Amino acid sequence: MKVLVTGATGFIGRLIVQKLRQAGAELRLASRHPERLGSGDGAVLMPNFDAPAAAFLALTRDVTHVVHCAGLNNDRGNATEADYWAANVELSARLAHAAAAQVSGRFIHLSSIRAVVGARVSATIDENTLPAPQCVYGRSKREGEIEVLGAYASQGRSDAAVLRLPPVYGNGMKGNLATLMRLADTALPLPTGALTGIRSLMSSGAAVRAVSHLLSHSGSLRQIYVGADVSPIAVEAIIAAFRRGFGRPMRVMAIPAGLIRPAAAVLGRRAFWDSLTATQICDPALLISQGWRPETGTLERLAELARLGKSRLLV
Repeated sequence: MKVLVTGATGFIGRLIVQKLRQAGAELRLASRHPERLGSGDGAVLMPNFDAPAAAFLALTRDVTHVVHCAGLNNDRGNATEADYWAANVELSARLAHAAAAQVSGRFIHLSSIRAVVGARVSATIDENTLPAPQCVYGRSKREGEIEVLGAYASQGRSDAAVLRLPPVYGNGMKGNLATLMRLADTALPLPTGALTGIRSLMSSGAAVRAVSHLLSHSGSLRQIYVGADVSPIAVEAIIAAFRRGFGRPMRVMAIPAGLIRPAAAVLGRRAFWDSLTATQICDPALLISQGWRPETGTLERLAELARLGKSRLLV
């Protein structure tokens, strides 16, 4: 088995590479920074979205499966709509058409629940949730999904699948979870009673296991899968877990949400605040029914992440 992994130097891509290598798979690793992968690792430069078709055919030639992690995440504050469209839609489409024409096995496309709901929308999300993305990033991820599945359908194939991920935590994470972790490592009081949101998260290890499962399980693939740790948790509990890991006191303070919201707006953080008060619960029942094992100790994992981060700073 030979697997092409795109985005092989990214947050999740590098962990997928480790997992597949441990399983004995032969790898071809595509990245915008192949020099970071070292010699002898099957590293190649990821073609640009506007590269000739021959470049994508060469990239996918003689591989059994494709795991497509490459893309532009929503933690890039200076990215334009054109940037998101090029990285998440056009690049995905070019890769999927080349793979559908000549790759014998499966195509696993990593996506996001932002392809379905906005960060400030309260919802329960599963494979049947009607997509209604609310931001440029989310719309680009949704269009990328459509392009990948459409490329395989045009070849009469049903062995491509989209894996939608909630916020993923682990060493090297970015975005709102990284912001919450930094917030937890301060003396600021925790506004208990105001952080009303309940969120599904997913450990990076669970995300990697989901990809491995979709590559190897014997049943036919569904088009869409949703991943998550088993139990959604309150945003307040997320910050508290980080504080335990940092060895900081809880410092809770009862502050009504009505007082914090105007202050957040004045500071230009209204969107971030609203994302902390929305409830988004992801249902991974389909993956579980097919034999995938979710993470069950989310709070313990978050505390451990903070402990490890503090230890690295002290070295």
